[in-house]
Amino acid sequence: PPRYFLWHFLAWLPAGFRDPGMVPFLVFLGCCCLYPLASSAAHTFSAASARARHLGYCWDYAALSLYSLGSALAYAAYAFPSEWVGSAFHGFYVPGALLNSALSTGLSCYSRFLEAERPRLSRACRTLAFAYPYLFDSVPLFFRLWRCLGRGCSEGSGSIPLHFRHSLCAFLTGLLFTSRLPERLAPGAFDFLGHSHQLFHVCGILGTRFQLEAVALDMAERRGRLPLPSSLATLGALAAGAGASLAVVGICCRALPP
Repeated sequence: PPRYFLWHFLAWLPAGFRDPGMVPFLVFLGCCCLYPLASSAAHTFSAASARARHLGYCWDYAALSLYSLGSALAYAAYAFPSEWVGSAFHGFYVPGALLNSALSTGLSCYSRFLEAERPRLSRACRTLAFAYPYLFDSVPLFFRLWRCLGRGCSEGSGSIPLHFRHSLCAFLTGLLFTSRLPERLAPGAFDFLGHSHQLFHVCGILGTRFQLEAVALDMAERRGRLPLPSSLATLGALAAGAGASLAVVGICCRALPP
């Protein structure tokens, strides 16, 4: 998966140099490259030691939080409902996503310290850490999907089916993570193939693929209808989110026993 998204990133990069309006899309695409890479590294080196396992997954959570922020930056630039442009929610949307990204990293990394003694609370914290930012980021999409179902699509109709598929994959990803199906029904039968965590990653990557195609279509169909943020504002928000996540991971590194 990282190579697939990296291939897309490199294919779009030359156009981004010529068109500053593509900066939010490239930031989003870069985050799509980062989080599968961090997840792969965390799984690869998790057997090295208990400390390496915790640190690897903290980096994984930080990358996921940045991916959430990158999604919000892309939605604000290309996928926001036209009726909401200039509203209070529109002005708060990116700062709120930035705050959620930092809180997500902090809560998910904190859940690592609860894993041994309070596994249920640890899992609940981790679920909340990623479910809430996703729901907040997706509010503009949910409104567009609801509007299309109720009154028909007036703009950006080409991306709506892809947003539906992405939302369905996101729902399945959350369901698999929380339910631990199918291994709960047949313990031991899915230890090597078909485990919920494997299916969780498959649904997550498929959802990101649909999301990438939907955002690219929104960018092509809705350019000029939404005010584009400056490149400095977009990159500044990304830098602030990355700095906050790095600070949280650094604190966790110091708190972990040697």
